[in-house]
Amino acid sequence: MNEQMEASEENILHTYNRFPVVFDRGEGCYLYDTEGIKYLDFAAGIAVNALGYHYPGYDDALKAQIDKLTHISNLYYNQPMSEAGEKLVKASGMSKAFFTNSGTEAIEGALKAARKYAYTKSGQADRHEIIAMNHSFHGRSMGALSVTGTAHYREPFEPLVGGVKFADFNDLDSVKALVTDKTCAIITEVVQGEGGIYPADPAFLKGLRELCDARDIILIFDEVQCGMGRTGFYFAWQSYGVQPDIMACAKALGSGVPVGAFVLGEKAAAASLVPGDHGTTYGGNPFVCAAVSKVFDIFEQDRILDHVKELTPYFEKKLDELAAKYDCVSARRGKGFMQGLVITGRPVGDVVKKALEEGLLVISAGSDVLRLVPPLIIKKEHIDEMVDILSDCLE
Repeated sequence: MNEQMEASEENILHTYNRFPVVFDRGEGCYLYDTEGIKYLDFAAGIAVNALGYHYPGYDDALKAQIDKLTHISNLYYNQPMSEAGEKLVKASGMSKAFFTNSGTEAIEGALKAARKYAYTKSGQADRHEIIAMNHSFHGRSMGALSVTGTAHYREPFEPLVGGVKFADFNDLDSVKALVTDKTCAIITEVVQGEGGIYPADPAFLKGLRELCDARDIILIFDEVQCGMGRTGFYFAWQSYGVQPDIMACAKALGSGVPVGAFVLGEKAAAASLVPGDHGTTYGGNPFVCAAVSKVFDIFEQDRILDHVKELTPYFEKKLDELAAKYDCVSARRGKGFMQGLVITGRPVGDVVKKALEEGLLVISAGSDVLRLVPPLIIKKEHIDEMVDILSDCLE
């Protein structure tokens, strides 16, 4: 263990079992450790670094904003927040945005907005129940944890926020069976991430939309991981043609700076949060919003979404070939640049560790899925390099 690792173990609360590597810098789709060893990055900071490292223009936008202003609070207007908000609303086709510091906080805001909508419409506090999905993951704070459908995440911290029921992802009947006159919201990921890279069935999302319309229930989509281009659309729900009432996003939204947002459609925006209901000191500060604004500019100017759509078939083809070649890979599933290989016969963690030793960064999802969420700027040669390294790890 080197000096930096020892210092971290000495001073940082041990809530992560970190891999034995200290990264020093990045360039394009590669990271370099403190010893100068090069790694191909197919983890992207857990689906955050959509533009890789030092994408042309990105660093310059942040440096320019640092020279101007980084923080003033939400008591005043600032230009980057106005610009970022306009671009986010346009990209989503929704109505109002609220910037947060993380995906977890975006989920918290979405849940509060849903409950406030129900309270505003009914005038009663008893319409508070939320239906979430089994095997979902929405964050670590108490509210987000309450709607996370994996027991081992929740149990050490119970009692959590009450009124939450869990249905089965992609099983519309299981959702309908839980709906009552007290239901105020249904929340789901469009592609389950931590639960094992499961895309939603089109009929499931459409059924949720119809159910929520019929019962005046707020539909919340968690796009924290699958959003911002990862599926070839700004937001994964756009490929289904099913718009939520509230959407949470983060991760690639700032492509490296800590920023998230929840975005409301017209119905939710008109009858939910008002001054005094919600706030944040750091959310929407000029620095992170300058990053968000620049990310949207780059996506548009350099056709990032088109690139993901064009390269996805090749990416899937090469992963399917791995699944066909190796007995320990039983399936591939995913959408766009959010893919998973189901590993059998050995711990998926062993494959992740072996890949790191061979110069490839991948991560796991669930108990048996190898997750590949590379920067959205990868090219065929990066996919080929990944396959070559991963083939050695699967032997």
